[in-house]
Amino acid sequence: MLMAATVSFSFCINPPHHHHQPFSLFKPYHTLSTSISPKPAHPLLLVHKLDTCKFRPSFSSSSSHSSSESSSSPSLPPPASYSAESYLNDLQRTGRFLINDELKQLQVLQSFRYSYELDTGSLSVRVMDAQEMDATVGLLSESFAESMALPFRYVRLLAFLVKQYMIERRALMPHTATLIGYYRGESGEEELVGTVEVSFNKRGANASPPTPTPPKDSPYICNMTVKKPLRRRGIGWHLLKACEELISQITSSREVYLHCRMIDTAPFNMYTKAGYNIIKTDNLLILLTLQRRKHLMCKKLPVTNTQSELGITSSNEESTS
Repeated sequence: MLMAATVSFSFCINPPHHHHQPFSLFKPYHTLSTSISPKPAHPLLLVHKLDTCKFRPSFSSSSSHSSSESSSSPSLPPPASYSAESYLNDLQRTGRFLINDELKQLQVLQSFRYSYELDTGSLSVRVMDAQEMDATVGLLSESFAESMALPFRYVRLLAFLVKQYMIERRALMPHTATLIGYYRGESGEEELVGTVEVSFNKRGANASPPTPTPPKDSPYICNMTVKKPLRRRGIGWHLLKACEELISQITSSREVYLHCRMIDTAPFNMYTKAGYNIIKTDNLLILLTLQRRKHLMCKKLPVTNTQSELGITSSNEESTS
């Protein structure tokens, strides 16, 4: 499982003594979990710091953003409505000026597609559009709530915090991106079934990453979630592969990092099969902070000629903000 704390929350909760019935915050989506393999896995938590005080969000970006685009229920626009203009419009609201390399990277994000024919249907992965944020928040927040065994009354607050986090992360594009996966089954209908976040360099890295701390100037994969009814179909595995392919197109940095909790043996085995190796592991003291011990894992991607074709510079050559 990918352990990536890109938002810090503190909770004032008592651990439940029993499991609550699944709560669908964003219909028709159901409780989710993270998986990058055909086998089930626990979801990755955005949350990595717990105490007994109160909710306290801590975001990596210092700028504030409005969430006026949110709605009571998510809507899934057809893929044809997706365009680079939505990225540029969002970035214009923040007052950012884009250099040539950033414009080229935005074009890569806009055109990126990863497709795979599964045994039970087809999967298509691309970068999340602004209109799909609410649906993606639904996937993430219900997944995190399930993993943390949160009581019913905390789910909507968690969704609010996740939404604010995603707004701020989106403002950092093209240095980070959220991918979403659409699945088309036997019925022929397409549905949103998974999401994963990837940062490409230090400008897209989170200010407070989880331990063991990955290098901020290297690509980092986190916050992977697969819709619960569609686990064990390899969707998570291909979300991971889509991230690696996009990283190869955006940056010349070849070392990719992610986190995996020690208790998540199925994801760990899949990461190992995908070529990820343990770099460092949390020590026992991390348990005092009410966190699970995690492995920091790394994979070196093969060198491609994509960078020279696109004319995109190495992330190490970019200036920091």
